[in-house]
Order: sequence, then structure tokens, then C-alpha cells
Amino acid sequence: MPLRQRLERYFQFQALGTNWRTEILAGVTTFMTMAYIVFVNPAILHEAGMPLAAVTAATCVSAAVGSLLMGALARYPIALAPGMGLNAYFTYTVVKGMGVAWQAALGAVFLSGVAFFVLTLVGVRQLIVGAIPFELYAAVAAGVGLFLALIGFRNSGLIVPNAATTVTLGNLHDPSTLLAVLGLLMIGALLAWRVRAAMLIGILATTVIGLATGVARWSPQFYSLGDLSATALQLDVRSTLRLGFLEIVFVFLFIDLFDNVGTLVAVGKKANLFDKAHQIPRINRILLADATATVVGALAGTSTVVSYVESTAGVAAGGRSGVAAIVTGLLFAAALFVAPVVGAIPAAATAPALIIVGSLMVSVVAEIEWSDPEVAVPAFLTMMAIPLTFSIANGLAFGLTTFTLIKVLRGKFRQVNWFVYALTAVFVVRFWYLGKT
Repeated sequence: MPLRQRLERYFQFQALGTNWRTEILAGVTTFMTMAYIVFVNPAILHEAGMPLAAVTAATCVSAAVGSLLMGALARYPIALAPGMGLNAYFTYTVVKGMGVAWQAALGAVFLSGVAFFVLTLVGVRQLIVGAIPFELYAAVAAGVGLFLALIGFRNSGLIVPNAATTVTLGNLHDPSTLLAVLGLLMIGALLAWRVRAAMLIGILATTVIGLATGVARWSPQFYSLGDLSATALQLDVRSTLRLGFLEIVFVFLFIDLFDNVGTLVAVGKKANLFDKAHQIPRINRILLADATATVVGALAGTSTVVSYVESTAGVAAGGRSGVAAIVTGLLFAAALFVAPVVGAIPAAATAPALIIVGSLMVSVVAEIEWSDPEVAVPAFLTMMAIPLTFSIANGLAFGLTTFTLIKVLRGKFRQVNWFVYALTAVFVVRFWYLGKT
């Protein structure tokens, strides 16, 4: 059998109703919506005292390895990269706030990755994924959609912070905002015309217009694998253990765990990855790929690597198999050498894609039983808490805790399995801890 046919069988092209062109397009689309991390992550970690060039190289390497593993091993269209939020916690809370050396902080990331790996091998992470009531799946997906749309509105400048109302309308005369509006209309029109490559065409066209008008600027900054030496294998696990950073390791572990579970549910729902029993096939491989990526990221010199909700952009473009993630991984590897091209993609070009993807994901709210308060209340809290607290983990915590407590108050406590009660207890402790700090 020819190699191409063997690959198509391995990635289940026929069963998934996909093809090479669609998967490649989806992988490129996902990369375009995530490319900002190549520059944003190093900028944040650089404030922790880490060498900028080295962290840029580590970001590309960890994203490439994680995405390639996810695509080849787990065979899902989910891309990985150093997580936003966790990199800020790494820099501003651990290093700058606690005065911890970045080498020791990397040690904490490494230990959390090893813990992930062990928890996956013994089946704890699988239990957590399986414990989420399937009634909340659509709510998580819709909440992530609202989250993506909120990020898109913010990045485009369509909304800005406001002390009195939290957010308000941005400056519609700003060239970058106008460019984003143009991109939004372009992608929307292309989708209306049923153009499969709508988001990719919109992102590229908006970027070209931005460069031509001076809204976006091309700033060459070359990086290579040689730059990795300043952070690669520089983690200091011994100092981490000596300082007793149990709390720090737990935070990395906890946030990444539930953010990844939420992302997995959202992408799985959008791509129809769940089977009839509401289970995701090859869940072990997904979680092992994620854990391995975090370990590799720490060894390379970056903060925790996570699954990216931007993967839904590729799914919306038709991606269904691991080939999409492999394409994204290869592009991250190439970004090491073509960082100037990646850097030319302005936020005004990717923000419209995030807004559009958000609108597509929210459509699943029709699957929620709004007439049943036992489902509707937890689902609504899940949907709203994700964007309003800027955390998928918080949304899951609100939804699952409310789901459990309403079942108990309704006298249906026997319908809730023991592990859901255990998770609810963990979430309650977490809320108390966050409220206290």
C-alpha cells in the first residue's frame, strides 16, 4: 500500500470526511491565530530576567514538539504552545513577586509536567475529564467561544478598559481598529459565500493591507537553535525542592490541568470528537502528549505548555485529524528561522478570526436544556465565568460546583458520582484560597 494511503488510513481521513488540502489549510489557520505567542511569551518571560532570544527559540521548539506529538501520537487537531496566564504567573508572581530565580521557577514547571505525566499514567486526569457532566460540554464550548470573542474584541481595539463600566467601545478612528473591522467584514463575507479558506484568506489579506498602509510593521529579528543554550537545561530542580515550592508546583499543575480539560472539551465538541458515550477516543494519548510537551518546554526554557483554544480556528476551517496539528507544529519549527514573517502578522489581522470562531462556537447553546434549571443554571454560570474571569479553569469550577450542589439540594445526590464530589471539594477549597489571597 502506498505511503499516502497508509497515512490517510492512520489519520482516519475517510471516517472523518477530510482530505490533505483541508487539513493543511486548517493547520496553517491555527498557526496564524497562535503566531502571536512567538513574540508575546518571550516578552513576558524576559521581564523575569530570561534571555529574550533564548526564550523565543524555546517557545518555538516547545510549541513545535507539543503540536507534533499531539498530531502524530493522539491524532487530533489540537495545537500546543506555552500558555498565556501561566507565563504571567511565572514572571510576575513567582519570579518578581516572590523573588525566586527563574531557574528555580523552571524547576517548578518541570516538576508539574512530571506530575502531569504520572497522573495521566495512573488515570487521574482521565477520571477528571470523564467526571465532567456531558450536560456541561456545550456550555464549556460556548464559554470558550465567548472567551475567544472577548480576546478578539480586545485585541482589535473594538473594546477598551473603562473604570466605570469595566469595558467600553474603543476608538473607531484608530487605524488598527479600522483594519480589524475590515478583516471582520472580509472573513464574514467569505464565510457567507461558503469559502472554505475564509479565515486564512482574511488573515493574510488583512496583514497585507496592514503592511501596505503602515498599520503593521516588519521588524526582522532572527533566532536560531543556538540561542537555546542560554535557557536549555538551565532549570534548577534542586533549588525548587530545597525551597519547598509545593504551592507553586500545585498552581502550575492545577491551572494547566483544568484549562487543558476545558480546551479539550471545547475543541472536542466543535470537531465532533466525542463518541456516543460522550467519551473522547485516545484520551490517554492526548494527555500524555500534553504532559510531555510541558516537560520538554521546561527543559528548553519556557513556562508551562498547554493546549490552545485557538485550535478551534483550524477546526472551524475543516480540520479534523492530527495532520492539522502536525502542520501547525512544522510551522512553529519554521518560525525559528522566519520569525520576521511571523512578527508581521498584526493583532488586527488575527483578532477578527477569533471573533468569528467565537460566534461559530456559541451556536452549541442550542443543545443546552434551558428548560431544566438543574442544567441551565450551571451551564449559564460556566458560559459566563469563562470570559468574565478570563479563565477556562474558573468556568469549569463554577459550573461543576453549581451542578453538584443543585443536585444535592434537589435530593438527587445519588446521581452524582464520587469523583464529581471530590472535584467539587477541590474547587470549593480553591475558591476559598483565591478569595483569601
